[in-house]
Amino acid sequence: MDNDEKICDRAVLVGIVTRSETEEELDKSLDELERLLETAGGEAIARLTQNKETPDPRTLIGSGKAAELAYICACNDATLAVFDCDLSPSQIRNIEDIVGDKVRVIDRSMLILDIFALHAVSGEGKLQVELAQLKYTAPRLVGHGADMSRLGGGIGTRGPGESKLESDRRHMRRRINTLEAQIAEMEKNRSVMRASRDRSGIMKIAIVGYTNAGKSTLLNALTDAGILAEDKLFATLDPTTRKYELPSGEKVLLTDTVGFINKLPHHLISAFRSTLEEACYADILLILIDASDAEFRARLDVTENLLKELGAGDKPTVYVFNKCDLGVAEFARIGSGINSENVVYISAKTGQGLNLLADKLDELVMNGKKRVTYNIPNGDAGALNILYKNAVVENVEYGSEYITATALCDAKARGMMRKYAVDDDIPDEEDSE
Repeated sequence: MDNDEKICDRAVLVGIVTRSETEEELDKSLDELERLLETAGGEAIARLTQNKETPDPRTLIGSGKAAELAYICACNDATLAVFDCDLSPSQIRNIEDIVGDKVRVIDRSMLILDIFALHAVSGEGKLQVELAQLKYTAPRLVGHGADMSRLGGGIGTRGPGESKLESDRRHMRRRINTLEAQIAEMEKNRSVMRASRDRSGIMKIAIVGYTNAGKSTLLNALTDAGILAEDKLFATLDPTTRKYELPSGEKVLLTDTVGFINKLPHHLISAFRSTLEEACYADILLILIDASDAEFRARLDVTENLLKELGAGDKPTVYVFNKCDLGVAEFARIGSGINSENVVYISAKTGQGLNLLADKLDELVMNGKKRVTYNIPNGDAGALNILYKNAVVENVEYGSEYITATALCDAKARGMMRKYAVDDDIPDEEDSE
């Protein structure tokens, strides 16, 4: 084989229609599973579905369908069977026994973990991926094959297999503890950086949304961030923050975050919590939506539910419909259920609507704030501390009689500093009643 030639797994996608999921919903979920597979470098060559109200505890899909899966794999030289839901260790083992040694059996979570491993770039990202993999794999670590089997019991089945299995488990537990300690240390460093940003008084805006909505492309378009932006799921795992100047001259921090996806495993949310929580520390959320996606409403529901789960569901939000150059899905304009005042239509790829987005962000960031110059007598220097605590101080000059300070203030801060204002037109309290 040529060194440049890549081995591509040929896969059969497997799903079941249960009481909680319709056939149409399963088809859409399998479409997404196929995209995940393509992102991981595989190829879907067939699909196998079954209507089954209660999943089979042994093989999920039942013995007859499992035999059909083995036949499809054999006829199509498949090397992989990907299930759209999580499988238990015993189910994986039982299905592999039926389909044969040439076919590996994985589930949706395993596939997502593989993509995360493929795209992790930073040290923290790689540690988070490894931790998630170990936490998912540890309970699924079972002996497989004659030399590792623990299922038979009795004479002839004890020996090196059992001790190696326990050794592997102990090693995994130690590694999990080590990774958690390293990630906790990195989280401390991240907290220090966040505290520094807070002290700067600069507003923080998090770009969030379903995977492949175009978050990285938007950050690149606004700030020339130069980060990887591909038409793939989970192309970005590590948060990237850049400064951005709004039309008013106000500077903000924009952060690109890891994308969300339906059925995102809880162990992944746990492992990537420090990354996902960038949304919690933001002052404003910018939810990006693929305007050309007919399923945008379902994707948005997933995003909003995950934000609520993370504790970031009540922040000021701008809904940005991206990829408008590809066309806008009918319900993206009608019946979306979103307040039209908070909606902007753009194309991060072509630049369409970016000026409108900047104006909307400016409006939210300013939100009653005003740039005011104050002359504070040297004898009242303590007032400068009040200004630092309640406003964003941009410039301070010390004179022989006055301290001249320029600050971005809301109505409360302007009221407190009224008597020192040079150019503020805020009314006196009695005039405003």
